[in-house]
Amino acid sequence: MTDLTKTEAAVPPDETDGTGGKHLGWALVLISVAQLMVVLDGTIANIAIPYIAADLSFDPANISWIVTGYALAFGGLLLLGGRLGDLYGRRRMFITGLVVFAIASGLGGLATNETLLLAARALQGAGAALAAPAALALITTTFPAGPARNRAFAVYAAMSGVGAAVGLILGGWLTGLDPELGWRLTFLINTPIGLAAAFLAPRFLKESESRPGQMDVPGAITGTLGLVGIVYGITRAGEDGWGDTWTIASLVGGVALFTGFMVLESRVEHPLLPFRVFTNRTRAASFAAMFLAPAAMFAMFYFLSQYIQNVMGYTPLKAGVAFLPFCAGIMIAAGLGSSLINRIDARYLAGAGTLLASGALFGFSRIPFDTANPVKADYVTDIMPFIVIMAFGMGLVFVPLTLTAVHHLRAEDSGIGSGVLNTMQQVGGALGLAVLSTVATQIGTDRGQELGQRAADPLIAGQIFTEGATNAFFVGSLMMLGASAVVWIFLNVKHTELATDGPDGAPVHMG
Repeated sequence: MTDLTKTEAAVPPDETDGTGGKHLGWALVLISVAQLMVVLDGTIANIAIPYIAADLSFDPANISWIVTGYALAFGGLLLLGGRLGDLYGRRRMFITGLVVFAIASGLGGLATNETLLLAARALQGAGAALAAPAALALITTTFPAGPARNRAFAVYAAMSGVGAAVGLILGGWLTGLDPELGWRLTFLINTPIGLAAAFLAPRFLKESESRPGQMDVPGAITGTLGLVGIVYGITRAGEDGWGDTWTIASLVGGVALFTGFMVLESRVEHPLLPFRVFTNRTRAASFAAMFLAPAAMFAMFYFLSQYIQNVMGYTPLKAGVAFLPFCAGIMIAAGLGSSLINRIDARYLAGAGTLLASGALFGFSRIPFDTANPVKADYVTDIMPFIVIMAFGMGLVFVPLTLTAVHHLRAEDSGIGSGVLNTMQQVGGALGLAVLSTVATQIGTDRGQELGQRAADPLIAGQIFTEGATNAFFVGSLMMLGASAVVWIFLNVKHTELATDGPDGAPVHMG
């Protein structure tokens, strides 16, 4: 352990002083806008998919890649994006990521065929993988430790949670404006916003110290390809099952490459992923909980958005509006969490949040269905209350876990720590969706075989989907309970410690 003087000296003044109080608000706006864009783009195209597929004459087998292509590039490149920010400057990578994201969005909006659109989605994911870890790291280097940084993390966490819902709302609204051109607006809207944020970033965000010449090329190759293989295998499993040949080959290849990556990282002087990032118990617990919690939350949006449209008959715009309570709830909860984190330990906030979220998912698992006499849920009594509970729960989860996951990281590891956190969210979300989709699909297939010809009736098909979705929600509630167990058992940092700054080795007691 180093003493306090050495700890403070380890953090360069230009990385902790920020950009001046009058600029902190604008700095947070830029970071939040960037985070909102990269998160909402995971769902904004969901409602528009039927229109995209029809307009560009998509091969039915490739339609799902409109969503998974973005998730694959985003999740697979996050570790590399985080380390590039550490080595060559986080503001530089933030700006580069925004520009790449904006250009890719423009290409997607102007796409004339399937190939160009899918390529644009992959390029969007690559831009997001550069911008997202840099955005989180810039909070730690721009805002002073304590209430100011906690409030900034609260806004960032709210954007992380609310982004998926905003994507559905915005996608439904834009698609509803004009079914033929509206889907293009879901991509084009990012271009001016992304370019404007990139233009303003040098004025309000301070650059971190760059460390060129230390790039771990073998680690970058094996780590990136390993993550891409794992994410691809997980997303394919959700579509084609865990027994699919390409699913198995991708997962085996991804795990083998990632194992090689871990061996390499233990032997090189300047690793892409320093193992010291995981040596702190509280941080490791935060990463684990952030792997499990989004897995259940992303599945909620996936199944509920389909249920509201296909079973309840909501239009795209009305379906998007149905998620407005989630946006309001998570923003209120995030604000509450940022205030309480100064007085209550993170374990209690995140623990309560995971329990609320688990309860909400259990509530969704009780949505009524009856194949003998088809029924529909009532939005006000069967759905909206649990959307609100889920929102409050996730707001209380994201704020403390985002803070504890990057707290007391070394200055040179802020970017990769942020990359790990984002990777946990993306890979966890992909895994959760794959697992829960498999649950829903298997139940739907079994029930369809039991009902035979009757399963072709649209009303009966809606009930079959509901049965599969409710079982998936139940499994999701168990996954959230798993996240809660990790939080209650292993997250052991006092709220007073979150008001301090410094790298690992600071004289604090995190268990």
